[in-house]
Amino acid sequence: MTQFERMLAGLPYHADDETRAKMMNTRLLLQEYNCLAPDNMDRKNEILRELLGKTGESVYIEPPFHCDYGCNIELGENFYANYNLIVLDCNIVRIGDDVLFGPNVTITAAGHPIHPESRKKYEYGIPVTIGNKVWIGANVVICPGVTIGDGSVIGAGSVVTRDIPANVVAFGNPCKVYREITDEDKPFYYKDRPFDVEDY
Repeated sequence: MTQFERMLAGLPYHADDETRAKMMNTRLLLQEYNCLAPDNMDRKNEILRELLGKTGESVYIEPPFHCDYGCNIELGENFYANYNLIVLDCNIVRIGDDVLFGPNVTITAAGHPIHPESRKKYEYGIPVTIGNKVWIGANVVICPGVTIGDGSVIGAGSVVTRDIPANVVAFGNPCKVYREITDEDKPFYYKDRPFDVEDY
């Protein structure tokens, strides 16, 4: 079993020539992506399709974007990430349809052993899953092994260390469920401010 295969199996692994070569290829593609003119959408889309393991038709990531491999990231339809998305995809990071990310979101499937002697050589990757219609606020950190259920909102500045169920508002460090999302939330766009548009 190669170190890359061990990584994807969730086993302890260490960087070797194969993993370093894959990361270098990713960094070169990301350098191009992050330096493209804002209106060069065709090339941006080409790079994302070359880089990512799976992507929907309508996907946009505001530069700068950083990841380790790219091939371990799966994006659904209508995905949008604001500036400075970081994904340490040392295992599969699966994101559903209609997901929105604020700026400075970090997803880390990567981790390191607690003991310093083990940590000198080994690391690991545990999959991260984000469901459909999820909104991740600015400056959120999502840790290895976390699953976030469909429809949930993660408040700005949260550190998500445990699974979050579907259709809840959750925030904090560590991130905890605050309340359920219900139909009573539907008439409002922000706190107690009702929608005033006719096409809603």
